[in-house]
Amino acid sequence: MNGLYRENGWFGKEPWWKDATFYQVYPASFKDSDGDGWGDIPGLISKIDYLHQLGVDVVWLSPVFESPQADMGYDVSDYQKIYAPYGTVDDVDALIEACHSRDMKLILDLVVNHTSVEHEWFKESRSSKTNPKRDWYIWKPARYDAQGQRVPPTNWRGYFASSTWTWDENTEEYYLHLYAPEQPDLNWESKTCREAIYENTMRFWLERGADGFRIDTVNKYSKRTEYIDAPITDSNSPCQPAPEMWCNGPRIHEFIHEMRAKALEPYGAVSVGELSNTPHPSQVLPYVSAAAEELDMVFEFSMIRLGTGGMFGPKYTYVPFTLPQMKAIVAKWQTFIEGTDGWTTVFCENHDNGRAVSRFGDCSTPELWRSSAKALALWQATLTGTLFLYQGQEIGMTNMPATWDIDEYKDVESLNFYAEALASGDEKTVADTMHGLRILARDHSRIPFQWDDSPNAGFAEEGVKTWMRVHDAYPKINAAKQMADPNSILNFYRQILQLRKRYKDLFVFGTFRLLKAEDKAIFAYVKESSLTIQDPQPRTNGYTSNGLVGKKRAALVMLNFSSSEQDCIDVRDILGCGVGEVARLLISTRQELDGEGWKLRSDTILPALKPWEGRVYVNFN
Repeated sequence: MNGLYRENGWFGKEPWWKDATFYQVYPASFKDSDGDGWGDIPGLISKIDYLHQLGVDVVWLSPVFESPQADMGYDVSDYQKIYAPYGTVDDVDALIEACHSRDMKLILDLVVNHTSVEHEWFKESRSSKTNPKRDWYIWKPARYDAQGQRVPPTNWRGYFASSTWTWDENTEEYYLHLYAPEQPDLNWESKTCREAIYENTMRFWLERGADGFRIDTVNKYSKRTEYIDAPITDSNSPCQPAPEMWCNGPRIHEFIHEMRAKALEPYGAVSVGELSNTPHPSQVLPYVSAAAEELDMVFEFSMIRLGTGGMFGPKYTYVPFTLPQMKAIVAKWQTFIEGTDGWTTVFCENHDNGRAVSRFGDCSTPELWRSSAKALALWQATLTGTLFLYQGQEIGMTNMPATWDIDEYKDVESLNFYAEALASGDEKTVADTMHGLRILARDHSRIPFQWDDSPNAGFAEEGVKTWMRVHDAYPKINAAKQMADPNSILNFYRQILQLRKRYKDLFVFGTFRLLKAEDKAIFAYVKESSLTIQDPQPRTNGYTSNGLVGKKRAALVMLNFSSSEQDCIDVRDILGCGVGEVARLLISTRQELDGEGWKLRSDTILPALKPWEGRVYVNFN
């Protein structure tokens, strides 16, 4: 995996990151090496072989830079230092070496839409209106209402359930922050600010050997500079949702193109951007078109936001969704790159959402938990694009128990939305918000990783108070237990990741065609390769694939997203197999079905799909 490109089998030279498997590590919760209850970089290094054996190609390390931790490191106070509980710059160097020595890569989390209020840049900026760094942040004078009361420059509502403006007594102006008041937005309109970002953040780490960045809030750098009020859509609040004022702004493509040219391209660094409030393919493609030379790929959040009430206001008022709704979103983002020079990503978990098996699977019984976690694995591993996993996904980690109360939630967003619900004085609003938090809160993904059944789940030594409570289910759900079980979720992930690489023409690069779009239980689709079937050899069972020679290689993925048996669809017809031609079962989440016995002849009767069973059939031997 050295260099920008690698030989990619049938596809010649492709960027190495297209068929790579990325794995996000949330460092505070991965592995504590020094007994302070807080995960750290040496702890991650101690588990690097676990990731290598899983099949991970790239480690994505969530923020570890110096920070007051108002938002778990997404409030950086020094980009060239490491937050002491995580380790040191030397530890990052050691992690880079540990990855590279295993033919793996490391990307860091780049947070440059905003800094911490403790960053020296902001301290200088707020020191006086004439300071050279004043325009590195966004400052505006107050407005005054009819009663002469001071009010913010606009009525915008931020992501953490409050105004986007905070008053600074020293210079008597407001500064903009889309997130917490401790996270002031940088002013990308300032060329000197942009140059400092490239030099002091990106080049610094790329020179040390980092292989690229996951780029936080990447489409929010260019704000609409007229700073006008947003339309009033919530008459009960002085602050209104306003993403149109800062997402995909007038200079955003100019800024990102410049970032690539000045900081990414010279190092051959990979980039994956977090793209919020961009629901249309026509909006996304300019970011990922190879010809545009901006980002390699982005995270688009329509699917992972299913169930939320919205990005603003009632975000944590849970809204049930149907399987057809999910399938339509998946199909939209699987097909939008076809016929273009763009690329896409595949993911269903990250540090900002509840656990996938709790949201999209079924945890009502141990058997359904196991089956649905495997079905989700098969689903993700057979989709086109670059695959991203989140720590604990591979062992089926679940949401925090519903019995835990609000005191166990630590995230600033969760606590702000809950406080807002309490302030409303409405019991139903409080109950609805708590219900939503139990399904969707960011906290669920941030509890300690469950390594084994020892005290503190092997995340920290016995007797250590961990920064977040360890899940009650850790004795039953942990990595060590699953390593020893050949039928575990973990070992299924290892198997399916290998299969994804082996058949990358289908699963990484193949086209996507949705079947049974309105079916409320079956999620089925065809993946088709650009390669054709070449093997005309007769089979010992008397059947041949001769009739399929010259046809495109294809796979039929069938997933039962329900707790009841479902009839198997007509595999041979969908794969275009004629009389005497063979299709075969490539993999099943029920391992007892695997094997040569499941080649399909014209008289083969396929068993029904068990609850949360998944299968993949192919039209070649």
